[in-house]
Amino acid sequence: MKFLCSSCGLRMDSLHFKQKGLMNPKLTSICDLCLQRGEIAENYANDPINTFAQSLLYTFVGKEGEIEESSFLVKTKQLRKRYEAFLQDYDGNELAQQQLPREEFNQAVIKSETGAIDYVPDPGRDFQYNLEHLGLQVDFQLNEVDFIDRERIRAKYHYRCQYCGRRGHSVDHKDPVSLSHNNDLNNLILSCSECNRIKSNMPFALFKELNDQIAPINKQLVKYENALGTLKEEFEHRRRNLAAQMHLKGVVNDPELNAMRKENKRLQDAIDSLQSDYDALRKTRENYFVTNWKITELKKKNDII
Repeated sequence: MKFLCSSCGLRMDSLHFKQKGLMNPKLTSICDLCLQRGEIAENYANDPINTFAQSLLYTFVGKEGEIEESSFLVKTKQLRKRYEAFLQDYDGNELAQQQLPREEFNQAVIKSETGAIDYVPDPGRDFQYNLEHLGLQVDFQLNEVDFIDRERIRAKYHYRCQYCGRRGHSVDHKDPVSLSHNNDLNNLILSCSECNRIKSNMPFALFKELNDQIAPINKQLVKYENALGTLKEEFEHRRRNLAAQMHLKGVVNDPELNAMRKENKRLQDAIDSLQSDYDALRKTRENYFVTNWKITELKKKNDII
Protein backbone atom coordinates (compact mmCIF):
# COMPACT_ATOMS: atom_id res chain seq x y z
CA MET A 1 0.00 0.00 0.00
CA LYS A 2 1.37 3.38 -1.03
CA PHE A 3 0.21 6.90 -0.16
CA LEU A 4 0.93 10.32 -1.62
CA CYS A 5 2.52 12.80 0.76
CA SER A 6 0.66 16.14 0.80
CA SER A 7 3.87 18.04 1.53
CA CYS A 8 6.68 16.73 -0.67
CA GLY A 9 4.48 15.00 -3.26
CA LEU A 10 6.29 11.66 -3.09
CA ARG A 11 4.32 8.43 -3.32
CA MET A 12 5.75 5.91 -0.87
CA ASP A 13 5.00 2.90 1.30
CA SER A 14 2.37 3.32 4.00
CA LEU A 15 4.99 2.71 6.70
CA HIS A 16 6.10 6.33 6.15
CA PHE A 17 2.69 7.60 7.30
CA LYS A 18 1.94 5.26 10.19
CA GLN A 19 2.71 6.16 13.79
CA LYS A 20 1.90 4.63 17.15
CA GLY A 21 -1.11 5.98 19.02
CA LEU A 22 -2.43 5.61 22.55
CA MET A 23 -4.97 2.96 21.53
CA ASN A 24 -4.89 2.59 17.74
CA PRO A 25 -2.19 3.64 15.26
CA LYS A 26 -2.22 7.09 13.69
CA LEU A 27 -2.00 7.96 10.01
CA THR A 28 -0.50 11.32 9.11
CA SER A 29 -1.28 13.46 6.10
CA ILE A 30 2.44 13.82 5.36
CA CYS A 31 5.36 11.39 5.36
CA ASP A 32 7.98 10.82 8.04
CA LEU A 33 10.58 12.74 5.98
CA CYS A 34 8.43 15.86 5.99
CA LEU A 35 7.71 15.47 9.70
CA GLN A 36 11.47 15.19 10.25
CA ARG A 37 12.08 18.38 8.27
CA GLY A 38 9.67 20.20 10.61
CA GLU A 39 6.43 20.26 8.65
CA ILE A 40 3.23 19.97 10.71
CA ALA A 41 0.78 17.25 9.66
CA GLU A 42 -2.25 19.21 10.95
CA ASN A 43 -1.58 21.85 8.29
CA TYR A 44 -2.05 19.45 5.37
CA ALA A 45 -5.10 17.78 3.89
CA ASN A 46 -4.98 14.25 2.55
CA ASP A 47 -8.41 12.81 1.80
CA PRO A 48 -7.28 9.29 0.73
CA ILE A 49 -5.34 8.76 3.97
CA ASN A 50 -8.21 10.26 5.98
CA THR A 51 -10.61 7.80 4.36
CA PHE A 52 -8.34 4.87 5.14
CA ALA A 53 -7.90 6.01 8.72
CA GLN A 54 -11.64 6.17 9.24
CA SER A 55 -12.26 2.73 7.74
CA LEU A 56 -9.54 1.17 9.92
CA LEU A 57 -10.56 3.11 13.05
CA TYR A 58 -7.17 4.84 13.11
CA THR A 59 -6.60 8.43 14.15
CA PHE A 60 -6.02 10.77 11.21
CA VAL A 61 -3.54 13.62 11.80
CA GLY A 62 -4.28 16.30 9.24
CA LYS A 63 -7.03 18.59 8.07
CA GLU A 64 -10.06 18.07 5.87
CA GLY A 65 -9.82 18.80 2.18
CA GLU A 66 -8.03 17.88 -1.02
CA ILE A 67 -4.29 17.58 -1.66
CA GLU A 68 -2.83 20.79 -3.14
CA GLU A 69 -0.40 19.48 -5.77
CA SER A 70 0.79 22.95 -6.71
CA SER A 71 2.49 23.31 -3.31
CA PHE A 72 4.58 20.11 -3.43
CA LEU A 73 8.13 20.62 -2.15
CA VAL A 74 9.56 18.39 -4.88
CA LYS A 75 8.32 20.31 -7.87
CA THR A 76 8.63 18.04 -10.90
CA LYS A 77 7.26 14.56 -11.54
CA GLN A 78 10.66 13.43 -12.84
CA LEU A 79 12.42 14.41 -9.61
CA ARG A 80 9.70 12.79 -7.50
CA LYS A 81 10.15 9.49 -9.34
CA ARG A 82 13.90 9.55 -8.67
CA TYR A 83 13.41 10.05 -4.95
CA GLU A 84 10.60 7.46 -4.83
CA ALA A 85 12.84 4.81 -6.41
CA PHE A 86 15.63 5.61 -3.96
CA LEU A 87 13.30 5.36 -0.95
CA GLN A 88 11.97 2.05 -2.24
CA ASP A 89 15.53 0.72 -2.51
CA TYR A 90 16.13 1.54 1.15
CA ASP A 91 12.77 0.21 2.36
CA GLY A 92 13.48 -3.14 0.71
CA ASN A 93 17.11 -3.49 1.77
CA GLU A 94 17.50 -5.09 5.19
CA LEU A 95 21.28 -4.76 5.14
CA ALA A 96 21.09 -1.00 4.58
CA GLN A 97 18.50 -0.60 7.33
CA GLN A 98 20.75 -2.46 9.76
CA GLN A 99 23.74 -0.21 9.21
CA LEU A 100 21.99 3.06 8.40
CA PRO A 101 19.29 4.42 10.77
CA ARG A 102 16.18 5.63 8.98
CA GLU A 103 16.51 9.11 10.50
CA GLU A 104 20.02 9.48 9.05
CA PHE A 105 18.86 8.22 5.67
CA ASN A 106 15.86 10.58 5.71
CA GLN A 107 18.07 13.54 6.58
CA ALA A 108 20.30 12.90 3.55
CA VAL A 109 17.22 12.76 1.30
CA ILE A 110 15.93 16.01 2.80
CA LYS A 111 19.29 17.71 2.15
CA SER A 112 19.18 16.50 -1.45
CA GLU A 113 15.62 17.79 -1.91
CA THR A 114 16.54 21.22 -0.51
CA GLY A 115 19.82 21.47 -2.42
CA ALA A 116 22.04 21.26 0.66
CA ILE A 117 23.56 18.20 -1.04
CA ASP A 118 24.19 18.74 -4.74
CA TYR A 119 23.08 15.30 -5.88
CA VAL A 120 19.75 13.69 -6.77
CA PRO A 121 19.51 9.86 -6.66
CA ASP A 122 19.73 8.35 -10.13
CA PRO A 123 17.57 5.23 -10.83
CA GLY A 124 20.11 4.29 -13.50
CA ARG A 125 22.81 3.87 -10.86
CA ASP A 126 23.01 1.11 -8.27
CA PHE A 127 21.84 1.71 -4.70
CA GLN A 128 25.34 1.85 -3.24
CA TYR A 129 26.45 4.54 -5.72
CA ASN A 130 23.47 6.72 -4.82
CA LEU A 131 24.10 6.26 -1.11
CA GLU A 132 27.75 7.24 -1.39
CA HIS A 133 26.94 10.38 -3.38
CA LEU A 134 24.58 11.43 -0.60
CA GLY A 135 27.37 10.93 1.95
CA LEU A 136 25.99 7.65 3.29
CA GLN A 137 28.02 4.48 3.82
CA VAL A 138 26.76 0.89 3.83
CA ASP A 139 29.09 -2.11 3.62
CA PHE A 140 27.56 -4.57 1.15
CA GLN A 141 30.69 -6.79 1.11
CA LEU A 142 30.42 -8.61 4.43
CA ASN A 143 31.45 -12.09 3.29
CA GLU A 144 35.17 -12.21 4.09
CA VAL A 145 35.78 -15.97 4.32
CA ASP A 146 39.07 -16.77 2.57
CA PHE A 147 39.91 -19.79 0.40
CA ILE A 148 41.73 -21.71 3.14
CA ASP A 149 38.82 -21.44 5.58
CA ARG A 150 36.41 -22.51 2.84
CA GLU A 151 38.48 -25.62 2.15
CA ARG A 152 38.58 -26.37 5.88
CA ILE A 153 34.79 -26.32 6.04
CA ARG A 154 34.47 -28.53 2.95
CA ALA A 155 36.89 -31.07 4.40
CA LYS A 156 35.24 -30.95 7.83
CA TYR A 157 31.86 -31.93 6.40
CA HIS A 158 33.24 -34.32 3.74
CA TYR A 159 31.70 -32.29 0.90
CA ARG A 160 28.17 -33.13 2.10
CA CYS A 161 25.38 -30.58 2.47
CA GLN A 162 24.50 -30.38 6.15
CA TYR A 163 20.90 -29.52 5.34
CA CYS A 164 19.76 -32.12 2.81
CA GLY A 165 22.66 -34.61 2.69
CA ARG A 166 23.48 -34.25 -0.99
CA ARG A 167 26.92 -33.40 -2.34
CA GLY A 168 27.84 -29.81 -1.54
CA HIS A 169 30.60 -27.24 -2.07
CA SER A 170 28.95 -24.00 -0.92
CA VAL A 171 30.24 -22.59 2.37
CA ASP A 172 27.19 -21.07 4.03
CA HIS A 173 26.81 -18.70 6.97
CA LYS A 174 24.40 -20.21 9.51
CA ASP A 175 23.29 -16.76 10.62
CA PRO A 176 23.31 -14.77 7.36
CA VAL A 177 26.38 -12.55 7.15
CA SER A 178 24.12 -9.70 6.05
CA LEU A 179 22.45 -9.89 9.46
CA SER A 180 25.17 -11.16 11.79
CA HIS A 181 28.38 -9.78 10.16
CA ASN A 182 29.89 -12.99 11.59
CA ASN A 183 32.57 -14.74 9.50
CA ASP A 184 33.85 -16.92 12.37
CA LEU A 185 34.33 -20.62 11.66
CA ASN A 186 31.62 -21.57 14.15
CA ASN A 187 29.13 -19.65 12.01
CA LEU A 188 30.08 -21.55 8.85
CA ILE A 189 28.55 -24.75 7.53
CA LEU A 190 28.62 -26.64 4.24
CA SER A 191 25.62 -26.75 1.93
CA CYS A 192 24.76 -27.60 -1.62
CA SER A 193 24.18 -24.65 -3.96
CA GLU A 194 20.43 -25.31 -3.94
CA CYS A 195 20.04 -25.18 -0.14
CA ASN A 196 22.34 -22.14 -0.02
CA ARG A 197 20.16 -20.34 -2.54
CA ILE A 198 16.89 -21.30 -0.83
CA LYS A 199 18.12 -20.34 2.64
CA SER A 200 19.42 -16.96 1.46
CA ASN A 201 18.88 -14.52 4.36
CA MET A 202 16.57 -16.81 6.31
CA PRO A 203 17.58 -17.12 9.98
CA PHE A 204 19.42 -20.38 10.66
CA ALA A 205 17.04 -21.42 13.45
CA LEU A 206 13.99 -21.07 11.20
CA PHE A 207 15.59 -22.84 8.25
CA LYS A 208 16.74 -25.70 10.49
CA GLU A 209 13.29 -26.00 12.06
CA LEU A 210 11.60 -26.17 8.66
CA ASN A 211 14.25 -28.52 7.30
CA ASP A 212 13.95 -30.94 10.23
CA GLN A 213 10.23 -31.30 9.47
CA ILE A 214 10.95 -32.72 6.00
CA ALA A 215 13.77 -35.16 6.82
CA PRO A 216 12.14 -37.98 4.75
CA ILE A 217 12.05 -35.71 1.68
CA ASN A 218 15.73 -34.88 2.15
CA LYS A 219 16.54 -38.60 2.23
CA GLN A 220 14.60 -39.02 -1.02
CA LEU A 221 16.66 -36.24 -2.61
CA VAL A 222 19.87 -38.05 -1.69
CA LYS A 223 18.54 -41.28 -3.24
CA TYR A 224 17.55 -39.44 -6.41
CA GLU A 225 20.98 -37.81 -6.66
CA ASN A 226 22.78 -41.12 -6.15
CA ALA A 227 20.56 -42.98 -8.63
CA LEU A 228 20.91 -40.31 -11.29
CA GLY A 229 24.66 -40.18 -10.78
CA THR A 230 24.95 -43.94 -11.29
CA LEU A 231 22.66 -43.97 -14.34
CA LYS A 232 24.39 -41.01 -15.99
CA GLU A 233 27.77 -42.64 -15.45
CA GLU A 234 26.46 -45.85 -17.05
CA PHE A 235 25.04 -43.88 -19.98
CA GLU A 236 28.35 -42.12 -20.51
CA HIS A 237 30.14 -45.49 -20.43
CA ARG A 238 27.75 -46.88 -23.06
CA ARG A 239 28.11 -43.78 -25.22
CA ARG A 240 31.90 -44.12 -25.25
CA ASN A 241 31.57 -47.84 -25.99
CA LEU A 242 29.30 -47.10 -28.96
CA ALA A 243 31.78 -44.55 -30.31
CA ALA A 244 34.61 -47.07 -29.95
CA GLN A 245 32.66 -49.79 -31.79
CA MET A 246 31.85 -47.39 -34.63
CA HIS A 247 35.56 -46.57 -34.90
CA LEU A 248 36.57 -50.24 -34.92
CA LYS A 249 33.91 -51.29 -37.46
CA GLY A 250 34.43 -48.26 -39.65
CA VAL A 251 30.69 -47.95 -40.26
CA VAL A 252 27.79 -45.93 -38.87
CA ASN A 253 24.81 -48.20 -39.61
CA ASP A 254 25.12 -51.74 -38.41
CA PRO A 255 22.60 -54.10 -36.68
CA GLU A 256 24.79 -54.38 -33.59
CA LEU A 257 25.38 -50.62 -33.43
CA ASN A 258 21.68 -49.88 -33.94
CA ALA A 259 20.81 -52.26 -31.09
CA MET A 260 23.26 -50.42 -28.86
CA ARG A 261 21.68 -47.11 -29.84
CA LYS A 262 18.21 -48.39 -28.92
CA GLU A 263 19.45 -49.52 -25.51
CA ASN A 264 21.09 -46.16 -24.97
CA LYS A 265 17.85 -44.40 -25.96
CA ARG A 266 15.87 -46.45 -23.43
CA LEU A 267 18.40 -45.63 -20.73
CA GLN A 268 18.25 -41.92 -21.62
CA ASP A 269 14.44 -42.00 -21.42
CA ALA A 270 14.66 -43.59 -17.98
CA ILE A 271 17.15 -40.93 -16.86
CA ASP A 272 14.91 -38.13 -18.18
CA SER A 273 11.90 -39.54 -16.37
CA LEU A 274 13.79 -39.88 -13.12
CA GLN A 275 15.24 -36.37 -13.52
CA SER A 276 11.74 -34.99 -14.02
CA ASP A 277 10.52 -36.61 -10.78
CA TYR A 278 13.62 -35.33 -8.98
CA ASP A 279 13.11 -31.76 -10.23
CA ALA A 280 9.44 -31.84 -9.19
CA LEU A 281 10.38 -32.89 -5.65
CA ARG A 282 13.08 -30.20 -5.48
CA LYS A 283 10.57 -27.56 -6.60
CA THR A 284 8.01 -28.70 -4.03
CA ARG A 285 10.64 -28.51 -1.30
CA GLU A 286 11.73 -25.03 -2.39
CA ASN A 287 8.12 -23.80 -2.41
CA TYR A 288 7.71 -25.15 1.11
CA PHE A 289 10.62 -23.05 2.38
CA VAL A 290 9.66 -19.95 0.41
CA THR A 291 6.03 -20.04 1.58
CA ASN A 292 6.90 -20.50 5.24
CA TRP A 293 9.54 -17.77 5.05
CA LYS A 294 7.01 -15.37 3.53
CA ILE A 295 4.47 -16.17 6.23
CA THR A 296 7.08 -15.49 8.92
CA GLU A 297 8.01 -12.16 7.31
CA LEU A 298 4.35 -11.14 6.94
CA LYS A 299 3.84 -11.65 10.66
CA LYS A 300 6.58 -9.06 11.30
CA LYS A 301 5.54 -6.59 8.62
CA ASN A 302 4.38 -3.22 9.87
CA ASP A 303 1.77 -2.73 7.17
CA ILE A 304 -1.12 -0.31 7.06
CA ILE A 305 -3.47 -2.90 8.61
